[in-house]
Amino acid sequence: MRAVIVAAAVAFLISLFGTPLAIRVFSALKAGQPIRTIGPQTHLGKRGTPTMGGVAFIIATVFAYAAGHLALTTLPDRQIAQEKPTMTALVLLGLFVFCGAVGFLDDFLKVRKKNSDGLSAKGKLLGQLLIGTVFGIAALYFPSTNGQTVASEKISFIRDVSWLDVGKVGSVMVFVFVIMAMSNGVNLTDGLDGLATGASILVLGAYSLIGFWQYRHWCGDNAYVGQAGSLTAEHCYQVRDPLEIAMIAAAAAAACVGFLWWNTNPARIFMGDTGALALGGLIGGLAVATRTTLLSVIIGGLFVIITMSVVIQIISFKTTGKRVFRMSPLQHHFELAGWSEVNIVVRFWIIAGICAAIGLGLFYSEHLAVMG
Repeated sequence: MRAVIVAAAVAFLISLFGTPLAIRVFSALKAGQPIRTIGPQTHLGKRGTPTMGGVAFIIATVFAYAAGHLALTTLPDRQIAQEKPTMTALVLLGLFVFCGAVGFLDDFLKVRKKNSDGLSAKGKLLGQLLIGTVFGIAALYFPSTNGQTVASEKISFIRDVSWLDVGKVGSVMVFVFVIMAMSNGVNLTDGLDGLATGASILVLGAYSLIGFWQYRHWCGDNAYVGQAGSLTAEHCYQVRDPLEIAMIAAAAAAACVGFLWWNTNPARIFMGDTGALALGGLIGGLAVATRTTLLSVIIGGLFVIITMSVVIQIISFKTTGKRVFRMSPLQHHFELAGWSEVNIVVRFWIIAGICAAIGLGLFYSEHLAVMG
């Protein structure tokens, strides 16, 4: 627990005090956010606000992870088993950094062209596909000494579902889909001051709790297995490096809290696609690594709802020529309906919190049912 707290504290402080530096740097570089004229007119006043702020919490999370590992050297032998960086950390942080790099390229092109046309949709999807495939292979084809891999060949809900075995190739495809879906879901949620940041904090916080709970009831922990007696796979969690998962999720959540101080209304900096794609990639990776792939649809329910609003709008317009919403994604529908930006953000945060709480409740209730 100490390592997780250290990582979270370091991430928060670096992000809180590092984001103003990012504001000054990106302002000096004139890296202002272009605003679409077809959107809500209230957004026109945000033109010129520095973007690419996701760089701040990405850097904060990576440094915090290193600090968490330094803290591990003071812990008992049972916890030092994960002192060195593992494949789990490489996959999760790799997704975080490289998905962020795709977003950074998109933001850079927007700033350079001084309009909202950055990287093409095909280019962005191709980048996500490439990153998902590389790290999907790493997650499936590089087992630890006990044979455990970051991802599983089975599709998971709260644990692996035994009859949903899709094999290694199928699992890589599922991995890629989850990363792309979650990455674009967070990106679509971005657009109002603090909305995606706050929602991501709640989801990442949920995954830090899940990761730590799995660590405390880990099949790879000989001390726990020995103390609890004869355990089957149903009584403990068959995951790889759950302490790494908890540390990274907690660090990213805390880094977002520090960033939110400057990103909340009125925002002094935007995360941009740099931050949104990075957060989505990380959340998708956490879902796969914790064996909660299908549960992530509930935990990240707000991202799913907003993504579906876009899908519904496109299908409706292409088939009937009519729009279901005034504008999609969903948050802009409520803006055009007259809701204030702060009201929308707070209410959407509440929805995100409810979804995360329901997901955690289902996760914990399954454990109680098994142990009972």
